[in-house]
This record gives sequence, structure tokens and C-alpha cells, in this order.
Amino acid sequence: MIDNHFTEIADLESLDRFVANLNGSAGVVFKHSDTCGVSSRAYTEMSKLELPIGIVVVQHARSVSDEVEKRWQVSHETPQVLIIKNGKSVWNASHFQVKADGVAAAVAKADSDQ
Repeated sequence: MIDNHFTEIADLESLDRFVANLNGSAGVVFKHSDTCGVSSRAYTEMSKLELPIGIVVVQHARSVSDEVEKRWQVSHETPQVLIIKNGKSVWNASHFQVKADGVAAAVAKADSDQ
């Protein structure tokens, strides 16, 4: 089940649209596995945030997951969070490093950097 404040990214078009809709602000791409306990914990953490979050469920959107790895040169992990600003990955975390406060701080820093 996808929380209402997550934007599901199911194909390359929706990935491009999510990034374009950030309009220069920082946003979050969250790669999630719906069969992994660690990813379930990360999902709970991400649900605490009131930020633009695009979620890629890797079981349903493997091509998007592959594109995220290729486009932003970040080795595939799940769960994984990338902070995207101006089309670039400016921060990432995976597994037990995915915590709401860390993601919020990284987004705030990215938005304050010009």
C-alpha cells in the first residue's frame, strides 16, 4: 500500500515528471522492496516526512530502479533514498541509514545550498 503523500514512480515517464515537478527544489526518490523487512522499516520512517517523495517499488518497476542507478551513478540497494536537486543526486542512504530525521536534514541542506 502506498501512502497518500508518496508519488508512485512506475515507469520512466513518471520518474522524469517527478524530477521536473521539483522545479529546482530538493526531492526524495525512495527505492522500496515490498518483500523486505528492512525496507518496511524504512517505509515507516519515510511515512513520517512531509516532503515530495517519489517511491519506486522495485518489484513493480525494475526498469525505473535500473534507470535510477544509471542516471545518478548510485549502486542499487533497497531500501534506498536519493535526494535529487536540479536533476542531480546530492545525497543518498540505504538500509538502516534511511531515517526520517537524516533525510529531512539532507533535504533542508540541499534546499539551502544554491
